[in-house]
Amino acid sequence: MEKLTEQKCEPCEGGVDPLTRDQFEGYLEQVPDWSVRDDKYVEREFQFKDFVKALEWVNKVGDIAEEEGHHPDIYIHSWNKVKITLWTHAIGGLSINDFVVASKIDRVT
Repeated sequence: MEKLTEQKCEPCEGGVDPLTRDQFEGYLEQVPDWSVRDDKYVEREFQFKDFVKALEWVNKVGDIAEEEGHHPDIYIHSWNKVKITLWTHAIGGLSINDFVVASKIDRVT
């Protein structure tokens, strides 16, 4: 299996089925700190020293999202925590793009 960090997101306009658990299990091995919720979302929470560091990191995640053309839901809470949730809206579930972005986000932690 090709490393996720070496892949590029492909535009998804729908018309394909979301990944099944059997299909995404191999990708989870490459992003072990992420968890799949309801077989539909992949998410992870990050903690930082303070709000400023969290916000700086969120901006780096934004750069990745723009570069990949695949955008996560980002939730800053408790002044120093950030929860990232990824899913492919066009198909209502998970695609390889979600795992590609997750792997690239892991590189900026």
